[in-house]
Amino acid sequence: MNLIIIHKNNPPVAGAKSSGDNATLRSTSLRSTSLLRFALTNEPIAGVVLDGLSKSLRWGHNGKNVCAIPEEWNVRVHVPKLKTVPYTENVPNFPEFLRKAKRDKWFVISNGRFATQIDSQLLNKLLVKIQADIVAVNVEPDLLGKREKMRLTTQGKVAGFRRLYCDSAELAGVSTDWPHHLFVKTSIIDRVLTDGVLSRALSEQAAPCSAFLEKCLLNSLRLCGINIGGSVLDLGTQDGLLNFCRTVLDSRFSTQHRWVPIKTRRWRVDSRRVSSIEHRGADSRLVGKVLLGKNVCIGPKTIVVGPTIIGDNVKIKQGAVINSSIIGPEVSVPQNKLVQNCIVTDRRSLLVARHSGHGAPATSDGPTFRTWPRFSYAGSFKRIADCFAAIIVLILFAPIIPFIALATKLTSPGPVFFKHTRQGLHGKIFDCIKFRTMHLGADEMQDKLRFVSRVDGPQFKMTDDPRISAVGRFLRETYLDEIPQFINVLLGQMSVIGPRPSPESENTLCPFWCDARLSVRPGITGLWQIHRTRQPMKDFQEWIHYDTEYVRNLSLKMDLWICWKTTKKLFDNFINQF
Repeated sequence: MNLIIIHKNNPPVAGAKSSGDNATLRSTSLRSTSLLRFALTNEPIAGVVLDGLSKSLRWGHNGKNVCAIPEEWNVRVHVPKLKTVPYTENVPNFPEFLRKAKRDKWFVISNGRFATQIDSQLLNKLLVKIQADIVAVNVEPDLLGKREKMRLTTQGKVAGFRRLYCDSAELAGVSTDWPHHLFVKTSIIDRVLTDGVLSRALSEQAAPCSAFLEKCLLNSLRLCGINIGGSVLDLGTQDGLLNFCRTVLDSRFSTQHRWVPIKTRRWRVDSRRVSSIEHRGADSRLVGKVLLGKNVCIGPKTIVVGPTIIGDNVKIKQGAVINSSIIGPEVSVPQNKLVQNCIVTDRRSLLVARHSGHGAPATSDGPTFRTWPRFSYAGSFKRIADCFAAIIVLILFAPIIPFIALATKLTSPGPVFFKHTRQGLHGKIFDCIKFRTMHLGADEMQDKLRFVSRVDGPQFKMTDDPRISAVGRFLRETYLDEIPQFINVLLGQMSVIGPRPSPESENTLCPFWCDARLSVRPGITGLWQIHRTRQPMKDFQEWIHYDTEYVRNLSLKMDLWICWKTTKKLFDNFINQF
């Protein structure tokens, strides 16, 4: 089970950087508490925030979250699979949910001010390895993959750079400040309760975890802290709340996001469904994902651009433009007013609302694969053509495949086929099949021969490679060794034409372009194979250039041209063998 605590006063977070004295910190805490309280006490904003938190902070198999909210905030929002419970001083322990939580190994207490995205597989692996009863987890964007981290000496000088190819984690000290998540083993949860309830310190600002951690130490519980790579949005800030609500609204029409908003009858996220609008003026336009409250009055010639949330009883007068903003209830937007990237809580905040650039969409740390329309050549018709081509080639070469297999088996010991793990579409792992052209143990010999490689980059190539068998050399020169790859094409793992299929070890060395080439299925032949010059110290650059150029300009015309060039090259190479 996951317990989400919304604090009365937003406490500092372990590892957070201090930007001023105590008075400044108190002022910042009050502002963030005020903004978060505004979001949770006004619909439809509250439903978006709570359901988004429920989805982003879900752990274990129970599938039920509990959110503890200060009683004086008077939050009355129903969210599926989220039980909201008010508290005054002590945070209740919800015994019925604790019993269900014991089905899982961990009971998770999360800071509701922050929405995080973490690689759950990485975190689960760490929790299995860590020998601790309580683990304090803080999310660090600097530990995300495909980033470079500067290393400094004790004097502040640059010692070097560290490149992270995937999300990583590191051990950290356990602070008395509140972490993003606190993982407590369900087997010892009874030992951290105080008089049957969770500690009052969990809801206070001053040293929020000190009493809780002190009780853990008195009970001889093992504590551990880790920092893990991930994304964090601070809902106590304007930028964080705006970006979080944008993500939730966008995920309504996309299953790729973890945060999915709930469905209620009066919410509207499409300009074609505006039954909750009390009055809609002539020539007014709603563009994109717009969430409307009750009794919204929209004047003539107004434009509302999503993702935008408009609260109950809002009046938008003639000529106003609202873009990517949150408008609180009972607000009246004046004529010709531009509200962009802002959170408007009342009329006073509306007076300063302007195009300030705040709240820009959060940058994505995930893959940046290229996409195509579903009913396009690259989206579907290319796959159909691949299947037809693979079937035809396998039928044509079926009579000679047994002879190739027999020759391979008789001339060198080992299996007929060679399988190598490669990355396919969107990084999916598959076994690339070829006729074996090398002697057994060739992989172990490659590291010893690396110094004579004729190409730069991670791939390996040398003249008169001693690892290649006599039959294998003929198969390579005529490209007959690649016939089994048409089976990969039929299985949807490869395409006839595309970038060179590469293992993950090669792709991680080039994080700035690997997403481009992984946007399509790897190919048996491609633009690089046609244009490759094999000039010393240029092969790797050509590989990158032609693979990315293919993805950028993918079309039926280019594929037909590559097919023609490949066929001509295959014919010429076969003739040259005799």
